[in-house]
Amino acid sequence: MFKNLKNDMPASIVVFFVALPLCLGIALASGAPLFSGLIAGIIGGIVVGALSGSHIGVSGPAAGLAAIVLVAIGDLGGYENFLVAVVLGGVIQLLFGILKAGVIGYYFPSSVIKGMLTGIGIIIILKQIPHFFGYDSDPEGDFAFFQIDGQNTFSEILNSINYITPGSAIIAIIGLAILIFWEKVLSKKAKIFQLIQGPLVAVVIGILFYVFTKGTSFLGIPGENLVSVPIPENIDSFFGQFSFPNFGVITNSDIWITAFTIALVASLETLLCVEATDKLDPEKRVTPTNRELLAQGTGNIFSGLIGGLPITQVIVRSSANIQSGGKTKLSAIIHGFLLLISVILIPRLLNMIPLSVLAAILFMVGYKLAKPALFKKMYKLGWKQFVPFAVTVAGIVFTDLLTGIGLGLGVGVVVILLKSYQNSHFLHIEDKSNGKHKIKMTLAEEVTFFNKGAILKELDSLPRDTYLELDLMKTRYLDYDIIEILEDFSHIAKERNIDIKLVSKRGVEENPTSFIKFFRTRPKSSISLS
Repeated sequence: MFKNLKNDMPASIVVFFVALPLCLGIALASGAPLFSGLIAGIIGGIVVGALSGSHIGVSGPAAGLAAIVLVAIGDLGGYENFLVAVVLGGVIQLLFGILKAGVIGYYFPSSVIKGMLTGIGIIIILKQIPHFFGYDSDPEGDFAFFQIDGQNTFSEILNSINYITPGSAIIAIIGLAILIFWEKVLSKKAKIFQLIQGPLVAVVIGILFYVFTKGTSFLGIPGENLVSVPIPENIDSFFGQFSFPNFGVITNSDIWITAFTIALVASLETLLCVEATDKLDPEKRVTPTNRELLAQGTGNIFSGLIGGLPITQVIVRSSANIQSGGKTKLSAIIHGFLLLISVILIPRLLNMIPLSVLAAILFMVGYKLAKPALFKKMYKLGWKQFVPFAVTVAGIVFTDLLTGIGLGLGVGVVVILLKSYQNSHFLHIEDKSNGKHKIKMTLAEEVTFFNKGAILKELDSLPRDTYLELDLMKTRYLDYDIIEILEDFSHIAKERNIDIKLVSKRGVEENPTSFIKFFRTRPKSSISLS
């Protein structure tokens, strides 16, 4: 693992700078103490990072759980009561891992996963536009379209035009220029520019800009446009920031309902992130999903015990890790230690980082997730791939992460049913023989009730005086609904002068009486022709 330290160390620094404001912002959006977001980030990096089988995934507090946390804290009677649900949610996730529920993530179509990544990329860009120009009225973690203050994504962007902070906007533009120039030019010139990453340089320049312009009326950056890390005055005040669960309410049914909700949503979000992260991994390594659930469950137990928010694997941090050259889980672990060290030793230095510089870094992350070329590629793959992809993207942008994924998955299922409807049989029309149309219908390997409509439509459209050859040679499973359709058609065939020849592994049936008898001797639920 340590042989990739030269790649993992710079990547961990980038992830640290991305994770820091997100941890604070998600805590703010959740209505929880700011320090709880940092605890979750530290546990997600060190504990989950060490236990996880993911090589490049990064865990921490997730925006997708912010709304659940916000409501639960109020309903359960306080943050200490809520922490009990976090601990129990971790225990339930351990049970999910033991029961091998991690396979759920593999049942999501690739088009939906790609749509999720693209939608998140667009959301990152849209949400960072106000911060880029120095309008920081909302927390970084507010990723839903409709926000907690009644605004929405686009109204916030329009509002930011009226509240541009010149200093924040200027350093953001400078930072973005540094990032682009570093990646496109300098990183290809010498190894030193690969070791020292552009985001780190942009952050350092941002701090220097703030220091030298402090106090000026035009270029000065106000405090609300800077990172805000809690600053303990002494060791007692530092440990005083930790909260502990009130296990006296463990018998409350609402606690268990919240715990199960956290476990289910966090597990689903983690598994989707794992699937997406594995697709982004240049080395195409596969994460053991059951082990990931065990790691996440352990992380949530530790986080809840010391006052942290619920934890999931997070695509924003994971993608930043991959795009910054991270190779192994060491980058996630180091980023956790950097969070821990920074909040203890250098909180005042961190509070000099302009949020607009971090917005510029996230611009690059979002663009790499949502490149225009990907839309073109998905369109060329055909509507069966493009429609679920586009619906997922739109759903995530205009609602929230889980709703968007649900919409995309629903459309994907409809596409599967439609293709199943279309592919249940193959109709081959041959030349007329003896005054009759000769038609051969070959049924698919498995024919279920999904195919009723397609087969019934074809049979009803057969003209009079037809010779129909029904080929079941490749059919291994025939649903009883289809058997009923074929039996009913055998009666209609007499009236329309349609001769039926049934070809199967059992032999050949040449007349309607034998045709009916063949099916009536089968089990009434279905027939297996293998």
